[in-house]
Amino acid sequence: QVQLVESGGGLVQAGESLRLSCTDSERTLNTFPMGWFRQAPGKEREFVAAISWSGEDTLYADFVKGRFIISRDNDRNMMYLQLNSLKPEDTAVYYCVLDSARTYGLGSPSARQYTYWGRGTQVTVSS
Repeated sequence: QVQLVESGGGLVQAGESLRLSCTDSERTLNTFPMGWFRQAPGKEREFVAAISWSGEDTLYADFVKGRFIISRDNDRNMMYLQLNSLKPEDTAVYYCVLDSARTYGLGSPSARQYTYWGRGTQVTVSS
């Protein structure tokens, strides 16, 4: 059973950075595409970034605009989201996701593609 666990969230000021991490205790991450979504209070869940199983291909939401970087280290069974130049509107719960149906596949901006979701990590950006 895949259990995704996020970490690295916190409270920062506008303009600062955070690095989110995601792992799975069963060491099942390294052949599947993964991604990050977020949900702010009172708003719909939205796509942030996705990465292929190898890490060679990435996708980003338009609002990222070069501020966030998704990466993975398959040897360490880890995925990351580097959040730079944070804005108050980036405040949300960030979720790690994994698509177990597409071994060696690409990531996607569609939430329906992802079969496993973590519980999320809170990112709060003060102005």
